[in-house]
Amino acid sequence: MMMSAGHRLEEYTLQYPQEVLIVKAEIEGERDEIAIYRGFSSSLMRPTAFDVDIPILPADAKILSIDRLQGPYDPDQPNYIQQGLVWEEFLLFLNQLGL
Repeated sequence: MMMSAGHRLEEYTLQYPQEVLIVKAEIEGERDEIAIYRGFSSSLMRPTAFDVDIPILPADAKILSIDRLQGPYDPDQPNYIQQGLVWEEFLLFLNQLGL
């Protein structure tokens, strides 16, 4: 079974716990920003379900961009590694890492 984008991004942050991903996405026609850190996802714009099995980034979400930041995330002083990556770029990166 193919892993969803959200699951692959969570796996990435488990492998690279010093990084935080900020994912800008469109979910059911609404924009959202999701922080992914150490294998967990949390919406920065709407309530996050307590059940970790409920995906924050559903399979049908449209990923608009991904920012890589040095963790831990401080919204007042973000420390960017890369900004504005499109999903296709990040997917190549994940594939190179075997994730």
